[in-house]
Amino acid sequence: MADPSEPAALRAASPFRLTLEQQRKRAKELLAALRAGEPAALQRLRSRHPRGAAAAPRLAEAQLVIARELGLPSWPWLAAHVAALEDSRARIRQGAPPPDGAVPTLHLRCGCDIAPGLREAGFVGAFLEYADPLCQGPVLPGADWLEARIDFLHQSYSAGTGLDQAAIAARRQREEAALLAAADHPRVVLWFEQDSYDQLLLARCLAAFAERPPARLELISPGHYPGGTRFIGLGQLPPEALRLLWAERVPVSAAMLALGQAAWAALRAPDPRPLAALAAGTPDLPQLGRALRRHCQELPWAGDGLGLSERLILQLLAEAPRSAGAVFHALMMEREPLPWMTDLIGQAVIEGLRRGGTPLLAGRFEGADRHWPREHLSLTPEGRAVLAGGRDRMALGPTPRWVGGVRIPGAAPCWRWDEQAGGVAWG
Repeated sequence: MADPSEPAALRAASPFRLTLEQQRKRAKELLAALRAGEPAALQRLRSRHPRGAAAAPRLAEAQLVIARELGLPSWPWLAAHVAALEDSRARIRQGAPPPDGAVPTLHLRCGCDIAPGLREAGFVGAFLEYADPLCQGPVLPGADWLEARIDFLHQSYSAGTGLDQAAIAARRQREEAALLAAADHPRVVLWFEQDSYDQLLLARCLAAFAERPPARLELISPGHYPGGTRFIGLGQLPPEALRLLWAERVPVSAAMLALGQAAWAALRAPDPRPLAALAAGTPDLPQLGRALRRHCQELPWAGDGLGLSERLILQLLAEAPRSAGAVFHALMMEREPLPWMTDLIGQAVIEGLRRGGTPLLAGRFEGADRHWPREHLSLTPEGRAVLAGGRDRMALGPTPRWVGGVRIPGAAPCWRWDEQAGGVAWG
């Protein structure tokens, strides 16, 4: 039973707040289903157990399946992880010394989502939010790149955020100045997960710090976290998990800084070939390479002219018409290989499929609620034709857009992503 004297953040339910009692119960339920021959349970065993379905399933096999479904290699690893979480939670409850208390620290994050959690976890350092969806819209070379970003953010997101151009400009200029001044802190810790939203901003930060590094620069960059739902970002994690991640931070090396500089320059180039070359592998920052590849996949693909997000959305609607909110949820929780969108970005991608010379989506509202998640979407005949490979999206007059420094015009030829070759080509 939860201790009512605990802070609310330590009492709240979370799919990443695991207990052994909870998981033992799930393992016993799975074992019973396996022994009853339930098809869904047998499929879970086949997909997670190295030897597949056994003639006489045992509890240890069910426990292995449960551990692997949670993102851990074995039941002992699960037990150790739960013990570490409980120890971290106890330290918070008992008021243990701040994890970052020994050195004045600036925590830098591409959003404000973990700021309350850090405080609940006992961290005392300053916090800097540096947020700009570089994964969407123009990211141009030259000293005036920030002005182009401000214009894009105003045009694309003012309606959703309620901020006018002056407010957007003030925020981004304030964040940029704070980033450049961050080197004055004795220690800066970067909190960025695995997706292109985070990793492109990480590249920007590393490029800035390559010019003027702080005395200590460290990185926390998890690619996954054990839990009962898909790990999308650090903002999902409870305070005790954030405190545990502190032990996994690594010093940022000169090679990492150089790689950040290279990625920042390649992202802004009008020719995507250098970016695609970097995406082939970044050993010093493995998650950066995967994120760069995912970013390149937003270019029109060879053949149908769809970016990957566009294709996944059309595929979902080809299965069944559904609301925009349901499309976004399924995209993030099931289909997207490296979830990177905010809801506003998802809305913008959906709107892009409705606009241009030939819309690929149609929508209608039912009832008085006309907020975008409630709109019911379906494919147009042209959308079905493009998805089936019978038409090229770039021949149907799409609205021009940007992928970093690459402008995608409203017609071919353009830079395209070749998934089979893992590179880009003009055509």
